[in-house]
Amino acid sequence: MIPVRGYQGQRVAVLGLGRSGLATAQALEAGGAEPLLWDDSPEARAKAEAEGFVLTDLTRNAALEGVACLVTSPGIPHLYPKPHPVIARALEAGVPVDNDIGLFFQSWAGPAWDDFETMPKVVAVTGSNGKSTTTALIHHILQEAGRPTQMAGNIGKGVLSIDPAQDGEVVVLELSSYQTDLARALTPDVAVFTNLSPDHLDRHNGMGGYFAAKRRLFAEGGPDRAVVGVDETEGRYLANQLGQGPGDDRVIRISSGTKLEGFGWSVFARKGFLAEWRKGRQVASIDLRGIAGLPGAHNHQNACAAYAATRALGLAPKLIEEALHSFAGLPHRSQLLREIGGVKFINDSKATNVDSAAKALQAFPKIRWIAGGMGKDGGIAALEPLLGPVVKAYLIGHSARDFALQIGQTPHVIAETMEAAVAQAAAEAEPGEVVLLAPAAASFDQYPNFEKRGEHFAALVAALPG
Repeated sequence: MIPVRGYQGQRVAVLGLGRSGLATAQALEAGGAEPLLWDDSPEARAKAEAEGFVLTDLTRNAALEGVACLVTSPGIPHLYPKPHPVIARALEAGVPVDNDIGLFFQSWAGPAWDDFETMPKVVAVTGSNGKSTTTALIHHILQEAGRPTQMAGNIGKGVLSIDPAQDGEVVVLELSSYQTDLARALTPDVAVFTNLSPDHLDRHNGMGGYFAAKRRLFAEGGPDRAVVGVDETEGRYLANQLGQGPGDDRVIRISSGTKLEGFGWSVFARKGFLAEWRKGRQVASIDLRGIAGLPGAHNHQNACAAYAATRALGLAPKLIEEALHSFAGLPHRSQLLREIGGVKFINDSKATNVDSAAKALQAFPKIRWIAGGMGKDGGIAALEPLLGPVVKAYLIGHSARDFALQIGQTPHVIAETMEAAVAQAAAEAEPGEVVLLAPAAASFDQYPNFEKRGEHFAALVAALPG
């Protein structure tokens, strides 16, 4: 646990008692603060009380009097579509509003650091797609290199639940836009921006607000190195703002598909090969094509981001290459489940939007595509030009019929359920084809989250004969 510093003897309100909220309460107590806890959910309140916490109804008008700070969970709106009533009252009263990420950066350094030979570092990863894989890959590379490391944030543990730093340790954080938007302190040593595509637009009042939330990780913290994906305009703009010119190697530009030679430091992947360029010459190359845990161009972009971040930490190219080959990938992200009679079954349940589904569809040549769920604004019409590899689509969930109208002449069936989709796709698939779950939709019509959807798909595939 990281004891929260700066609030000893003070009252700090905690709104939202999920994983991060309870960890925040414990870390505040460890730092000598008095946490006042509340959640709108009776179930969450009961769980907190069962763990020994005392609740304070923060919805009462006078509840925030004498409170030094309000700490809120990332899922609770603080600005758009409109602030939660407790947050709105804090804003009116001038009570500082923060989250666990801000408290972490405020509290990470401790007195023991005076005796360390090598200062601990933080690598923070944000972006629309690939955050989790990139974060896990950086963590894996560091482990393989023998560096002490922990992984937290939007993946793994809550940030305040990790252990205090060791000498030379690297903490790798995955940070969502909800987390970067509100944190009052953001000071990573290396910050990574993977890419940007439309998502969470209601929470950020459009693309401009969404990009601004991501950009705070770089603008507020001033990282020593910034690893920036430049395959979209926003990434190119961010890299341009951070650097003092194309030769500034404090910015490491990365790309999947574009050759980046005219910069002080760049890492890019083309035709399955990763290349590192510094000051106008190539210094390293890695063949990514045979790495089972990183299939497709989107994972090659993740490899470039992780490679650049770990190079910025001083790791050698050969060591990074070896670690890439031993990376098994993450569940629900282009995860190879089985191969039956020459047919591969791939679980990409995390492909909850059009952009991430597009990347999955471009990773394989012949696809039996399982898609659908709770469709997002705009549906999947933008995917139609990418459906050439799709032999047949098996559409499930709430938006199945809407999706059927948006995929042109692609052969399809309204399967409704995951059971029916898997059974039909498995029966019809031929050797050399891939049965791919890449829903391009949220899961909430049939499942509580994308993990449960992916687990159901995996269980059905495991039960297939062969």
